[in-house]
Amino acid sequence: MPARFLVVLDADSTLIRNEVIELLADEAGRGPEVAAATEAAMRGEVDFATSLRSRVKALTGVSTEAFARAIARIEPTPGVRDLVAAVHDRGGVVGVVSGGFHEVLDTVAPDLGVDVWRANRLVAVDDVLTGEVDGEIVDATAKADTLRSWAAEHGVPLSATFAIGDGANDLEMMAVAGLGLAFNAKPAVRERADLVIGPVDLSQVVALLPR
Repeated sequence: MPARFLVVLDADSTLIRNEVIELLADEAGRGPEVAAATEAAMRGEVDFATSLRSRVKALTGVSTEAFARAIARIEPTPGVRDLVAAVHDRGGVVGVVSGGFHEVLDTVAPDLGVDVWRANRLVAVDDVLTGEVDGEIVDATAKADTLRSWAAEHGVPLSATFAIGDGANDLEMMAVAGLGLAFNAKPAVRERADLVIGPVDLSQVVALLPR
């Protein structure tokens, strides 16, 4: 049976308050440097894939044990459980597509009730990160393609899809969706969104969902 609608969120600074790559970079003592590079990428000042590869390089030598420590520091965004519950109550599906990492999202997403998710994967050898991303990077185009693919899979017309994000790499999926919502967003994203959610509280989105 098809879903009534689809809500797709970005992960870092949207589904959760944190930027996971910064939590992992803290383990390498390179948190501030990576945070500055992340900020530039989210503002759209640099190509996302190039920026991500360079930030992941800073994780070279970090033990995979760092994933558990990062997960322990994750703060879900206020209202996220209310939003997920409302989507499910009304016959919708919740997806998360992230420029972050499966190694963390595979724990966080199901815990928050997310139905489907996609992210990047990090390469590790002997439980140590090599500083490389495994396979194709989930960038702006991949996010838009994923939203289209999940909509088709669940029998949802694009007009009944919502995309929620904060950074420049969310703009393509926001443009594809029936409604693109800027949440906790950079100026360039707020300018191009269909709607801007002011408070950092995802329960604000519930009023926009089909009844």
